[in-house]
Amino acid sequence: MDLGLEGRTALVLGSSRGLGEAVARTLAAEGVRVIVSGRDAARVEAGALAIRAAGGQAGTLVLDLADRASLDAALARLTAPGAWPVDVLVNNSGGPPPGPVAQASGEQWSRSFEAMAASLFAVTAALLPGMQARGFGRVINLVSSGVAQPIPNLGLSNALRASVVGWAKTLAGEVAKDGVTVNCVLPGRIHTARVDELDAAAAKRTGATPDEVAQASRATIPMGRYGDPQEFADVVTFLASARASYVTGSQIRVDGGFIRGI
Repeated sequence: MDLGLEGRTALVLGSSRGLGEAVARTLAAEGVRVIVSGRDAARVEAGALAIRAAGGQAGTLVLDLADRASLDAALARLTAPGAWPVDVLVNNSGGPPPGPVAQASGEQWSRSFEAMAASLFAVTAALLPGMQARGFGRVINLVSSGVAQPIPNLGLSNALRASVVGWAKTLAGEVAKDGVTVNCVLPGRIHTARVDELDAAAAKRTGATPDEVAQASRATIPMGRYGDPQEFADVVTFLASARASYVTGSQIRVDGGFIRGI
């Protein structure tokens, strides 16, 4: 199937590792010119080099979503004359540290909201006018299964990613007539370094080993295994495509059946 992505440009936030990296690689394989983005300049450059080595096109953008000065500098670069016109925006932010929601401090709430939500809103607002003018745009938000089924000990993430879902649903209705779609993708337990970190934190908290925690976690998934980042990236790439032109305002689960709710 021709996804109609050849020649498009995508900015994938948080694409120097994990799910974002898998999405960037997969988009590039479909002929998309990808802007690899992240906090670590060396990792970002390595990600872009890997895409180029595989025959794709890639640029770089060093950006710390938690730092306002870094965000402002990145937005100026993205909207400067001569900048690549971004057709596909993949909003992907790192998760906050685990912990009970009742124990989160006001500072933690404010800092995490800026990094996980407000920064994504700002990047999207900066790139939307170009998408609307060209009559084509895709805004794809990587959130969490916790927005549908809250995950114990991840209170900050459950709450703040849910705010992204509410914003995305509202935005989808505002820009649909302009050829811009806005969707959220809910990853379940996809095997990335972040999942390993969460399993290690759970092991420390409960006294189990990380392997025991992972085994118990897999037992809660109907498919009986963690997902592969490529399986997730394939869904995101479809949503970015011309073939997904009538899909907007949706929440797409990629979780192996983990979420129990209808």
